This record gives sequence, structure tokens and C-alpha cells, in this order.
Amino acid sequence: MVVTTLCGSTKFKEAFLEMEAALTFNGHIVLSVGFFEQSDGLHLTKEKVMMLGQMHFKKIDMSDEIFVVDVNGYIGESTSKEIDYARKQGKRIRYYSKEIEAVTAFIK
Repeated sequence: MVVTTLCGSTKFKEAFLEMEAALTFNGHIVLSVGFFEQSDGLHLTKEKVMMLGQMHFKKIDMSDEIFVVDVNGYIGESTSKEIDYARKQGKRIRYYSKEIEAVTAFIK
């Protein structure tokens, strides 16, 4: 089984949930964000943002690949850092904008 970490802006909650379901249904173990602060309107301190960022890097360490949820090609600053980190760790990198139809076809 492949372990996949979802990366991307937390404003794309629906796309994250869709990809988590599709990848899980396709046999992946999926690691994702703990919550969707942007979609849900949560406000975090700088300390919490830093802690969550470090936790996400650890999730990338634990995974075989990352799947970037880049709706309409959007990749923000934090996601860019996660992509760079994953690349340096030798992880496979896949993108929602390029694979959405293929991955979601498994659950339709």
C-alpha cells in the first residue's frame, strides 16, 4: 500500500475530502491536514501555524508520495515549501490539477 500525504491550501476543503476518499478507495493510506482553518474561518497563532507546518513535514517524511490539491493550479507559499521539502526527500509528487479525473474515476 502507498502512503500519500495531501498538501495544499486549506481553503479547498471539498477537494481535500474528495481526494482523501478517492485515494483511500484506491488502496492508499492517506495523511491529511487536521482541520481546514481557511475554509472553516479559524484563526491560528503564529506558534500554532509553525507547529502545524512541522507536523505536516513529519507526515511527508512518513509517506511515499504527496498529492498536491492545487485547484485551478493554485499553489500557495506553504504548499510550495511542502513540495520543495518532498522533492528533497525523494518523494513522488502528484497534482490534483493533472490527475483529478483519473483518481476520482475509482469512486464514481
